[in-house]
Amino acid sequence: MRRVKSCLLTAVFAAALGTASAVAEPAIVYSVGGKFDGSFNESAYSGVTRYQEETGVMVREFALERDSQSLQALRNLARRGSAPIVAIGFNQANALSQVAPDFPETNFVIVDMVVDQPNVRSYVFKEHEGAYIGGLLAALASKSGTIGFVGGMDIPIIRRFLCGYKQGALAADPDTRVLFNMAGDTPAAFTDPLRGGELAISQIRRGADVIIQAAGGTGIGVLQAAADAGVLGMGTDSNQNGLHPGKVLTSIRKRVDNAVHDSFLTAENGSFEPGIQVLGLKEGGMDWVLDDNNRDLVTPQMQAAADAAVAGIADGTVKVHDVVTDGTCPF
Repeated sequence: MRRVKSCLLTAVFAAALGTASAVAEPAIVYSVGGKFDGSFNESAYSGVTRYQEETGVMVREFALERDSQSLQALRNLARRGSAPIVAIGFNQANALSQVAPDFPETNFVIVDMVVDQPNVRSYVFKEHEGAYIGGLLAALASKSGTIGFVGGMDIPIIRRFLCGYKQGALAADPDTRVLFNMAGDTPAAFTDPLRGGELAISQIRRGADVIIQAAGGTGIGVLQAAADAGVLGMGTDSNQNGLHPGKVLTSIRKRVDNAVHDSFLTAENGSFEPGIQVLGLKEGGMDWVLDDNNRDLVTPQMQAAADAAVAGIADGTVKVHDVVTDGTCPF
């Protein structure tokens, strides 16, 4: 009888552990700028919201006020048993590289950077592919023949975006002039709307009549300056068409929402796997937005050209230069 009771207690204890594991609380750590930054973080938040609405499972959220908080935030979430833990932004890579080995049984995710650890899934995007479509549309919409680009921090990801934008513009019109500026060389370059507005105004004064922002929160200032000056802005990361209806040509979305949603869903259904996920136009990681806010700005000819370019990139007939793997931008 004692042996039977012991076996029953063991079974109950094992079942309790299984239940605890099954209901492990998923968590996300947003990058600096807040989850309502209108850009990268907000796209991630959209993925969180979609997952919660579909499953009824709540996600613990933490927004960094400064990059130095990342290490403690990730470690504290791991200690309390959260899983998976999603880190948003390249600036959390160093912290995650330190935390992941200390919690080998915990699944982690990073979006927009690679962390090579056996319990980390890394999502990276083919930004240059989406940027190509942005450049194509900008050149087709421009009346001055001059378009602009305002980037955030001067890093390879943003340079990759710039090169794709240039290539797309020149594919539409080889005479297009592309002006570009970077907002800075630290992560703060993604959180300074005033600086974004100043750079946009400078480009407008030099003739740019379509300006894309690839600058996170800084880009909100770019779009505002463009709208105020009566030229067209172009959004990135999330759908920013509605920020200035009729004045944002389109938004080149980096589907951070899909990466976040996929992370939580695969963890819940037991199919989560570490490794690198590379998402471009073909994989649904990049796209461009046509909705009621910008429909009148995009002619049927422009839409057809963009759709043809998307198809060509997806099937490989259009090759977009990637400065990260292919070297210096030739455009």
